[in-house]
Amino acid sequence: MSEPRYAWVVVWAAFFSLAVIFGVAYSFAAFFESFAAEFTAQRADVSLVFGLSGLLYFVLGAGGGMLADHYGPRLVCAAGMLCIAGGLFATSFAHSIATVYLTYGVGIGLGIALVYSPSIACVQPWFTRRRGLAAGIASAGIGAGTLVVPLLVAGAIAWLQWRGAMRTLALGVLIVGLGATLLLKRAPSAARSAAGAAPGASLREALHSSGFWWLYLSVVAAAPTMFIPFAHASAAARDLGIDDARAVGLVGLIGIGSLVGRFTIGALADRLGRNRTLALMQASMGASYLLWHAAGGYAALALFALWFGLSYGGIVSLLPAICMDLFGARAVSGIIGTLYSGAALGNLLGPVMAGAVFDASGSYGPVIWACMALSALATLASIRLISVRHPSY
Repeated sequence: MSEPRYAWVVVWAAFFSLAVIFGVAYSFAAFFESFAAEFTAQRADVSLVFGLSGLLYFVLGAGGGMLADHYGPRLVCAAGMLCIAGGLFATSFAHSIATVYLTYGVGIGLGIALVYSPSIACVQPWFTRRRGLAAGIASAGIGAGTLVVPLLVAGAIAWLQWRGAMRTLALGVLIVGLGATLLLKRAPSAARSAAGAAPGASLREALHSSGFWWLYLSVVAAAPTMFIPFAHASAAARDLGIDDARAVGLVGLIGIGSLVGRFTIGALADRLGRNRTLALMQASMGASYLLWHAAGGYAALALFALWFGLSYGGIVSLLPAICMDLFGARAVSGIIGTLYSGAALGNLLGPVMAGAVFDASGSYGPVIWACMALSALATLASIRLISVRHPSY
């Protein structure tokens, strides 16, 4: 059965929605030095802005998903984009780091929570045969936004200073982000009818399913392994005497690998099986750390970044499709949002603890082995999913 034409409109609307929100999220790196200089703040104080934002959008994503299940993705995601634009605009007038915590940390975190789960979850009910490919294309917006938007913001800061760049970014969110969310539409199969809810499990029913908890364990275990390279791969490169430009470029290589993974792994999973592919990607992400451990120069770290990014992108693209497979369309946004809450502590604490271990030992060795052990646990949890029966939702 072929999918309706509008299904692909929804895919690309989700792509641009995710590109905008994660482009904004990772543009924080471009504002980092400006915040530190403007507010005479220590690096730890400035880093807390990013940590607070990430913690909020992972923890509150379940609420955003439940709102979308009730009111529809268009209204909720549009509210999120307005929240992000408002937070950016308010931050441009900030005169203290405490104000930035509120306007940027809380404002952006809340806005992303209202867009992330509802937009990616909106895609799944439109597809059956090519669900993995559709999820991969939509989630590729995260990688695209991460690559493109911070570069544009860095150029805007050089031209307009950070306050002007912040206001320009807010305008871009209103034009591109809000425009994309207005194209999001609930699939006919997910719409509530007079006879009752759409087919599938409720959030309460999903939370009583062993399949959900095996999937949740895989997310919790994988989260530190996912987020540590974004914070520490560049520092590890500098420790080897690699220049700043190439060291920072490792994050871009992760983004490139992630884009490839999101486009290709989803399509592969449609043939191989999504649960089986998830287990393979979890194992692959852990194995990529062997290259980091053995790295004696830039080439090995660059290969690590690409391999890690491919595995990371594949995992992220598979999770929404697997939720749809397991639980159907009825509460898919709320279920995905609840699942993503498992990444909250890994996003906040993983990089911080990795830094503490390095400060104490002078090496990333213990961190690398811990990440490989956590990836092994995530792989085992994903393998248990293979035997979980998929209801006919």
